[in-house]
Amino acid sequence: MIDPETLIGHGTHRYQVFPDWGKLNPATHPVKDCHEMVIDAQGRILMLTNETRNNILIYDRSGKLLDSWGTDYPGGHGLTLVNENGEEFLLITDIDRHQVIKTTLTGQVVMTLDYPREISAYTAADQFLPTQTAVGPTGDLYVTDGYGLQYVIQYTSQGDYIRHWGGRGDENGQFDCVHGIALDTRKPDEPTLLLTSRNHNVLKRFTLDGQYISTIPLPGSFVCRPVIHDQYVFAAVFRSTTNRNIGSGYITILDENDRVISTPGGTEPIYENGILQTQSQHRPVFVHPHDVCIDADENVYVCQWNANNVYPMQLKRV
Repeated sequence: MIDPETLIGHGTHRYQVFPDWGKLNPATHPVKDCHEMVIDAQGRILMLTNETRNNILIYDRSGKLLDSWGTDYPGGHGLTLVNENGEEFLLITDIDRHQVIKTTLTGQVVMTLDYPREISAYTAADQFLPTQTAVGPTGDLYVTDGYGLQYVIQYTSQGDYIRHWGGRGDENGQFDCVHGIALDTRKPDEPTLLLTSRNHNVLKRFTLDGQYISTIPLPGSFVCRPVIHDQYVFAAVFRSTTNRNIGSGYITILDENDRVISTPGGTEPIYENGILQTQSQHRPVFVHPHDVCIDADENVYVCQWNANNVYPMQLKRV
């Protein structure tokens, strides 16, 4: 385990590691894979695990457990916070249930989306393995089928199908593991969608109606989902190309120009002739980091997949 006195990261984004920040009693509040985390309007940190004794763990910023709930999400994978006229909801993707479930912050189910029968490529529910969601400026819901047929599917806020795009492939508008998605509003007049094509080691930018704009190469990095915070993009990288069979992950941080400026736990980002050079794990801080969330003091919280049932950790900004 890394010494808490050791700093990780580069340049303006360096952090002190607190690996036991979210540790709980596994007899009463166990975890399996810790998949994703969000912060609500009260500053509480909500984490999704696929442990059905408590799918949702709710922490305060000190790492104290405030609440827990959920026994119905054996494939709980994606967690998105939605604010609708001041009321907050969660969107949970479940790859075992082949569904997207909208709940209140206390776990009451509000809406459920089944597999998209409107798309002819889907003939059975088990083809639909949704990994993440995002919500557009008008409330439209975007779902990434990252472990399934690789489509991005757009719905109204009421769950009515609008369109889909993508699919598996190597063209600009296609994906290989469209694992994550985020609404990028850093240019308020030009909101876009930022999507992961994880096995390509890239992020891809699209318009809100699915038109391809550009690709952001992240060589060496199997990136999970982009998380927008202020003018930056944060993302967990669950492993690198140089260490395919072991936990070799790190965190990556991009600036407003889509350039990597810091890689906590990874090698320093180096650009040659404008091209980012291949990155890899530098220190064994993480096993398979799967998501991050960032609080008001710029501290980063990291949860990990397939990491021997570890609880989330804190990276304190210095």
